[in-house]
Amino acid sequence: MLNRKSVTLACFAVLAAFSLTAAPKFTAESAQINFAQGNWATDPAKLCEVANETLLYLNKGAEYDANAIHGGKVKGASFPLARVKATLLYICELAKTNPKALTDPSFIANNFELVRWYPDVAGAQKLAKNKPLLANIPNDQILQTKYYVRIADGSKVKQASHPQAIYGLPFDEAKLPLAEADALGSKITRFQLGKQQIVKGALEQQPLRAPALVWLSREDLEGALLQGTAVVPNGNKYRYYNVHRTNGIPYDRKIAPELQQRYWYFKEVKSVLGYGKDADYKIPIQPEVTVAGDIPQLGLGKLILLATKEHGTITYRLTVLADTGGAFANNLYQLDWLSGYYRGWDDYYAANKHRDDYSSSWILVKK
Repeated sequence: MLNRKSVTLACFAVLAAFSLTAAPKFTAESAQINFAQGNWATDPAKLCEVANETLLYLNKGAEYDANAIHGGKVKGASFPLARVKATLLYICELAKTNPKALTDPSFIANNFELVRWYPDVAGAQKLAKNKPLLANIPNDQILQTKYYVRIADGSKVKQASHPQAIYGLPFDEAKLPLAEADALGSKITRFQLGKQQIVKGALEQQPLRAPALVWLSREDLEGALLQGTAVVPNGNKYRYYNVHRTNGIPYDRKIAPELQQRYWYFKEVKSVLGYGKDADYKIPIQPEVTVAGDIPQLGLGKLILLATKEHGTITYRLTVLADTGGAFANNLYQLDWLSGYYRGWDDYYAANKHRDDYSSSWILVKK
């Protein structure tokens, strides 16, 4: 029988072992890693497009956006920024000269340094109440959620079926650079109103304080705010709206999306956009080759390989970390995969229900 001291020591040993597995880890894999049997499903052209656009952003330099433009701040997942850039360049070279290499497991294993990502289970558990996906994260796989670009029917005017607007920047900062506007703080409209005030009509009162870009249903508004983008049919084409500047209120992962106070003002753009400090320089992104994650910790532009069960078979996809969101603050247990364009949750679910919620994942850097 164990005495009290032995029991105490045994408990500490168990807790210590658990903490080792629960904390995030990034571990270099063998140079000759053997991937499990599965399908390789990367679109080289789309991957190159996102890699090239991300590289253009990285080339602005850390003085432009130190929060994102760095080689990583996490032990095991940090590399010189020059290597991150070289990896993105290499991806485009391969896409143009040897695209099959990007779906060849032997080529990947022999030409890239692979760092396996073990998730921050302890961090996930702190937010796991009533969230089974967080509660059940394996020690060796990250949570791999899916997001999408919402196709929303829009109206030029407010009507019963379209009672909520996507607003452009308030007039009192429309001509100001981001830094100048931010420095004004609560003196400007953007920092004076929370989402709940806006959806109740605060910006509809005279004199108008911001332009209504397009009117949507409440459901489509929530989708646009959550996904960061709305795509509105316009004849046989689309009009694209992307988040521009926020009201500065953090996203609260403990409450439902529709109850948030965080709010985004939008800007009409030419395509779907991902990360960017300001709307003028956001990164154009593509479905199936883009992931959103904790850019401040991992660094923008990391090439990430995901291995996810799809229809019961492991499917490998190369992706670029080129997007983020409020839910990724201090989040080293999750990536959000851009799955496609859908009209709503029903279409999204039908297209993605066969994909698992967890993925083995590696950060790849050109050797």
